[in-house]
Amino acid sequence: MRTVGDSSEGRDLVDDLDEVLERAEADLRSLDGRRLFVTGGTGFLGTWLLEVLVWARRRRDVGPTIEVLTRDPESFATRSPHLAADDAICLLRGDVMAPPISLAVPDVIFHAATPASAALNDSAPTLMYDTIVDGMSNVLELATAADRPRILFTSSGAIYGRQPSDIYGLPESHGPEKLARPSAYHEGKRIAEQLCVEATVAGDAEVVTGRLFNFVGPHMPLDTHFAIGNFIRDALAGGPVVVGGDGTPFRSFQYAADLVVWLLALLVRGEPGRSYNVGADDAIDIASLAHLVAAEVGGCDVEVRGTPDPSRPAERYVPDCTRARVELGLVNHVDLAEGIRRTAAWHRGRGG
Repeated sequence: MRTVGDSSEGRDLVDDLDEVLERAEADLRSLDGRRLFVTGGTGFLGTWLLEVLVWARRRRDVGPTIEVLTRDPESFATRSPHLAADDAICLLRGDVMAPPISLAVPDVIFHAATPASAALNDSAPTLMYDTIVDGMSNVLELATAADRPRILFTSSGAIYGRQPSDIYGLPESHGPEKLARPSAYHEGKRIAEQLCVEATVAGDAEVVTGRLFNFVGPHMPLDTHFAIGNFIRDALAGGPVVVGGDGTPFRSFQYAADLVVWLLALLVRGEPGRSYNVGADDAIDIASLAHLVAAEVGGCDVEVRGTPDPSRPAERYVPDCTRARVELGLVNHVDLAEGIRRTAAWHRGRGG
């Protein structure tokens, strides 16, 4: 299977998918013969999960049957025809805002349906909040028809609020601060997490929560609010790589193949009612990230438009992933520079 066009400079997903199969084989075998219901299957996370599950069936003849809830099956089939045509995948037309109808009672649910849109969060916060909270409620309602299904809810590190400058990485025990300007996205994720805990305590489902941070990899859009995607876009176009701010905030980035290994582990082995940070521990400031992308992708210039204020501490958004490492044995195998190279090569192969 090739998931990109032929190109001597391009890179398909085969190597990544084979790496995931090797590292996550036991977790994938645990899903063999199960009935998996997926929301958010057309986004970055969901697409990667489906790529891996389809590849596992082709390479190892293992995997679940999969129902994917999507508002637009035709659009999904156009973007990912090899996934839409796979016998193991059934596309269900619907919206997580309405109680989803499954053709078969699921025993595993992957819930990732959330609009990752900063514009929507600003322009229609009530819609953002309702999509997260009502969507979670509807998924849990679906779970009541099953026998305590396993559920992975993809939450966000944003639930912690602003990271104190003296904390290098946020642990799961860090309490959220009262937000100066409430965010519908942050608050919706917090309430959804509480619903997950309540469902687990009540015995309705076994819900594990992944608090996701920042990522890089194939299938990541280059034209949205993700800084690393914008930088790769700029570098592929010949530069300059433009940093709109002062370049001082710190972030960390997990490669997509590592991400899906972690998500499979949480789905299969995570402790019900528990939350796990999902991401990378190694922090880099945005200006240095721009220079790294420029060096790895195009050897182009970097333009930092803002001016740092030395009196103000640099903002941070970096997880502490000790819990996932200690409890589930999860580590990242692809470093940031390699992840950038792989992502850029994949987009080159698609004519990006």
